[in-house]
Amino acid sequence: MKLPVIKHLTQFIEANDEDFVVETIETLEALTEVPSLKDEELDIIGELISNMYGAIEVNKMIKDGTPQKEALNGFMKRVMGSIDT
Repeated sequence: MKLPVIKHLTQFIEANDEDFVVETIETLEALTEVPSLKDEELDIIGELISNMYGAIEVNKMIKDGTPQKEALNGFMKRVMGSIDT
């Protein structure tokens, strides 16, 4: 996951609508079922999906009243904490 990408997507959600990102996730998930995709391509799609889910989580935190910077940092700490364990 990349914080700048998540931040950009969060701003996109704020300016537009979360449904655009949700529909994009669904489209990308459907693409992962193409049997001819290479591992590298699947990795890229997976990274994009992860960033989009991250942006949705951060957006929910912002809607609940957490400032954007704090929401982004808190989310990344949670992600890093889950990786370390």
